[in-house]
Amino acid sequence: METQIAATNRKAYHEYHILDKYEAGIELLGSEVKSLREGNANLKQAYITIRNGQALAIGIHISPYSHTGFEGHDSVRDRRLLLHKREIKKIKDLTDQKGLTAIPLQLYFNPNGKAKLEIGIAKGKKTYDKKKAMRERDIQRDAQRELRNR
Repeated sequence: METQIAATNRKAYHEYHILDKYEAGIELLGSEVKSLREGNANLKQAYITIRNGQALAIGIHISPYSHTGFEGHDSVRDRRLLLHKREIKKIKDLTDQKGLTAIPLQLYFNPNGKAKLEIGIAKGKKTYDKKKAMRERDIQRDAQRELRNR
């Protein structure tokens, strides 16, 4: 069995320089897990914060499960992340620095069936950094095309 990706934050790599990555468990309700297995999640507006010594994922949108009755789950609630204390302290120390933030990069199920959230410590890109990255990607694509055509 392999990892099943439920949602990715593709915009994160465009908007931020990812400096460090962590893997965290995420506390979910049953209907949220079933909805994730259908791939109904969005990480675009989400971020990670530390409150009272606990890591929380805020703004992750998990759509209600299609076969739930009238009592589903709140689609944009704060979800607790399961991390070691030393990891939480390290993330808190990093995000206290000016210009650094913690954002979710990917929500997936590991081979054991557990839902995991990949967290990135990120620094915002400037406009010229984004343009430079796009230019380099275009050059790389053109070079690959030339090699293929030969």
